[in-house]
Amino acid sequence: MSDRLPITKVERSTKILGTGLRVGVNFLRHYSRRLTGAGSSQEQLDHANAEEIYESLSELKGSALKVAQMLSVDRNIIPKVFADKFAAAQYSAPPLSGPLIMRTFQRDFGRSPDEMFDNFDPVSTQAASIGQVHRARSQGRELAVKIQYPGVRESISSDLKLIRPFAFRLFKIDGKDLDVYMREVEERILEETDYQLELKRSIRFSEVCRGLENVRFARYYPEFSGRKVITMDWLKGQHLREFLSTNPDQKTKDRVGQALWDFYNFQQHKLRAVHADPHPGNFLVLSDGTVGVIDFGCIKQMPEDFYQAFFGLTREGLGRNEIFALFEKLEMLLPSDNPKQREFYGENFLEMMKLAVRPFLEPVFDFANSEYFQKIYAYGDRVSRMPEFKKPRGSKHFIYVNRTNFGLYSILHQLGALIRTDVYPPEVTS
Repeated sequence: MSDRLPITKVERSTKILGTGLRVGVNFLRHYSRRLTGAGSSQEQLDHANAEEIYESLSELKGSALKVAQMLSVDRNIIPKVFADKFAAAQYSAPPLSGPLIMRTFQRDFGRSPDEMFDNFDPVSTQAASIGQVHRARSQGRELAVKIQYPGVRESISSDLKLIRPFAFRLFKIDGKDLDVYMREVEERILEETDYQLELKRSIRFSEVCRGLENVRFARYYPEFSGRKVITMDWLKGQHLREFLSTNPDQKTKDRVGQALWDFYNFQQHKLRAVHADPHPGNFLVLSDGTVGVIDFGCIKQMPEDFYQAFFGLTREGLGRNEIFALFEKLEMLLPSDNPKQREFYGENFLEMMKLAVRPFLEPVFDFANSEYFQKIYAYGDRVSRMPEFKKPRGSKHFIYVNRTNFGLYSILHQLGALIRTDVYPPEVTS
């Protein structure tokens, strides 16, 4: 538990630069061992660096840790050992101490949590990248109180600039491509740290999605919410990892998976906006087998022209020219491409598209199909090694829409769920 969170730019940059120095020493030690014949594998190097970076990001919290959380979902981007280590950010991070919590309440409400609630537990039940959650009670209601870490919003831009060299060196992403990624990430994290915006979105989305079968939402309390605090009902349930550890039967796993599929596709196809943070820590499996959604901080709005082009690829019977025309609208094929480039990129994107839309083309899809996911991973691994794909391709909207859909696929694969995919089909015009 920390009494002092690095807040100023100098403190945070010093922390990150110190981590960079230790990572550099790890590289030096790795190559020295190889030169002397002592032996050091790439996996050992990745493990040492993952430990150093995660420890640093956990202390910094905020956008730096949020990027680690996101990368743990995008397992094709980074080495497996990084993904496994960063996955801890989906569920927990070192919590803050009581004095920092009290300060946040004084600034937001001019009162302490003990003055606002009948009972408030100063020990957090969950601490993640942007905030931590505490249990409270008021008039017999059990509540979850999410408190944002001090300085998180103010440090987003500088944090992302500071961690950019890590991503460039460790993950071998092209600089320009990384810039596009970071800009979109910065916009979404800025929204995610706006708790007043999140409160409005949480109330709206929980209302419009309330009719979905087997999906449950908390009630939100504006009177107990502020700039850095959001209060909602406490939902009693298990995170996905805990749920799966109980060895649930297939029927229950299918019900949970179907609820998640319906939740995401109702939003995409009916609202043109979607909960774009599909890591397992944002969902609970309740005792009756329904799914509780506990975080609406990250919402991705989809422009209609992007939506029509993107989901237009799910239409059956499309000819090659029709598909390539949609690739052009999605900026996957560029006007400056010569015939050879157009053929190269078109063929590679065609392979990706066939994999991505396959669940939409079958009325029932078995996400336990390991062969399907092996093909996705193999494609991602192959393309990541191609120098042609070090340059940015595609609309910026792909970053969160792809992350959302493949993140959902990943959760459904963990569940091994059999899903009816035609419940909320894409609404594509001709």
